[in-house]
Parts: sequence; C-alpha cells; structure tokens
Amino acid sequence: MNNADQNPMKRRWISRGLVLVLGLMSLGSEALARDIVLPDQPLPLQPNPPALVTPKNPLHFPNAYGSHPNFPIEWWYITGWLHTHSGQPLGFQITFFRVRPAKVWANPSAFNPRQLIFAEAAISDPHLGHLLTAQSATRAGLGLAGAEPHHTQVWIRHWFLRQVDNKSAYDAQIHSKHLSMKLHFSTTQPPLLEGPLGISQKGPDPQNASYYYSIPHLKVSGSVTIEGHPESVQGEAWLDHEWSAAYLPKAATGWDWVGLNLKDGKALMVFMMRRSDGTPLWLAATERSAHGQVRYFPSAQIHMQPSGWWKSPKTGIRYPVRWCLQVGKHVFHLEPLMDNQEFDANRSTGTVYWEGAVRATENGKGLGQGYLEMTGYGGHLSLP
Repeated sequence: MNNADQNPMKRRWISRGLVLVLGLMSLGSEALARDIVLPDQPLPLQPNPPALVTPKNPLHFPNAYGSHPNFPIEWWYITGWLHTHSGQPLGFQITFFRVRPAKVWANPSAFNPRQLIFAEAAISDPHLGHLLTAQSATRAGLGLAGAEPHHTQVWIRHWFLRQVDNKSAYDAQIHSKHLSMKLHFSTTQPPLLEGPLGISQKGPDPQNASYYYSIPHLKVSGSVTIEGHPESVQGEAWLDHEWSAAYLPKAATGWDWVGLNLKDGKALMVFMMRRSDGTPLWLAATERSAHGQVRYFPSAQIHMQPSGWWKSPKTGIRYPVRWCLQVGKHVFHLEPLMDNQEFDANRSTGTVYWEGAVRATENGKGLGQGYLEMTGYGGHLSLP
C-alpha cells in the first residue's frame, strides 16, 4: 500500500489532479497549443518572513492572543475535566493548529496555501473505554478557515475557538458524526507566562524555544453530544497558546507534558523533551500560587519517572500512562482517567500520540486534575 492509499487527504488531491488531467486531454492537442500558455519558468518562492523567539521581543498582550503567521507553527489548545448532571466524569481536548508551509509560491491566487489550519478534538469517556475523536484540515482563506491576528479566533468552517465578552471568556464549537461540543470558558485567573518574558526554552540550544502562555482554572459550561446523546456539562479547563520557529530539538524524539489545575488554586505545568532512549534532554516546570506568585523550576529540580505502561491494541505503541513526578520538594503521582487515550491523528496532523485526562495525588491525597500529553513513542516526531 502506498502513502496515497493510507492518507485520505492525499487521495482527495490525487483524484482532483486526475480530473484536471483528463479534462485537458479531452481538449485535444490543437486546443492546448492555442489556449494554454505555460510559463517559461516555475513561479518563484516567497521569501520566508523573519520569525525568531528572542528576549528582545518578549511576549506581550493583547497581541499574544492572536495568530502569529510569520512563525511556522502555532497552536491553541484547551483540555479539561467535565462532569455530567449524573456526576459522570469526562475528559476533553480541543486543539487548533496554524502551520505556515516551508515553501510558499509567489502566486496571488486565493487558492495558494499560504497558511494551513488543522483541528483535533476528543472526548475521554470511561463508559466507552477509548477516545472519541474528530479531525479537520484545510488551507486558510476564502472565509472557510483562518486565524485572526489581534485576538483569539481560529476556525475551520463551523468548528471554532474564539474570544468573547471583551476577551474575558472563550467559546468553542466542534461538530462531527460521533461527538459534538459547544462549550463556554470563563477566565478566573490571568494568563500565566510559561517562562521569563513568556519564552519557554525547549533544549540546550537557545534557538529551540517558543512563546508560550497558559490560562489555568477556566470555568466550563455547555453541552457535549456523544454518539447522538446530548449532555449538559460543567467543569474546569486549561488553555495553552504556543508558537515557535524551532520547537523540537534535533536530539529529541518527542515530549511529555502535563498541565494541572490544583485544588488549592495553584497551577502547575511540567514538560520533558525526551531522547530516543527515554532519558531527558530538557526539563522545565512552572508553578503559580493562588495569590499569583510564579516560580520557574530548572531541570535539576525536576524528575519524571514512568510508573506504569499501557500498550495500544491498535498501533502496538507502548505509553507510560502512570508517572511519579518530583518538582522541587513535592513528589506526586499521575493516574489516568482510563488507559486508552491514544489519538490517531493521521487524517489531520499525521501523528499518533497519547493525550488524556489524569488525576494528581500526593501521599494518597488528591491534589487536582489535568491533562497529560505524550508524543514520539511510535517514532521520531516531525514538526515544521
């Protein structure tokens, strides 16, 4: 089986290409010679715009809320825990990606793919025992998809994430065959810069960095529909917004990330850039107290140790779904809402990863809830 057989997007483009070729063939050689003028040389490439993460240009609001199209990759990412009226817990994920292709032709056509938009959504339902997922991808433009530069508004057709109420809240909508979400997010805390000046270092090379902020402890209300059954929900969520020109270090095969809304109003983010042998290339953590005090932890004060593994029956990939983490003097454990929270995103970003709801405990007591993301366990992750 070739790559086109495996990838529906590629099949779609190949089918369109065949239609075009057959149509031109039907014109006949004389019509082609008379009516079609081919350029002597291919169109030139547009020069790549400047994009650099640097302390000389620190992250600042309100511009940070919007898109940054000069950068090759950017994402808005909301995860959290929901509860139905009956008290059933659910995890959810909504992610929008904006990608600037490495090569953009100097073509004024509106169909020229200068920016691409991807979206991925999932619900973790313990009654099902696996993720329900939805994916979408298209080029930006023509009003069908895009990302606004001055505030958060990113969309693909009827899927969207956008700021409302004078940027104090967010609305999100996802609709697909198996799942739908219509959620409102109210902010209870200000944005948290995930590094000094909003710069998050990703490795020993200063070029491997991103602009990165989070909004923890979002209050959630709305509805979800699972396999045609609607439910009113409430809960708590975490928003990440990140953009970069060189996110993943060459020596890293992937990363492990966790964002936790803690019961005492604190927020904790921890990530590890991981070598192919599982050892850490880079570690970082941010903690904010309920009173707004922020602390950044260096690698020497962070330890991430898997304590339990799960093997996907679909892909055969093994993931460490249980962890023991040490951040400063605190030692705590992560336990998943359910083991099977693997996301096969081959119809959008082309990756397979584990993304799921987790509980955090310390000395047997509940600390809070959040989300764990693990990439690169099925092979080296590639990013623009």
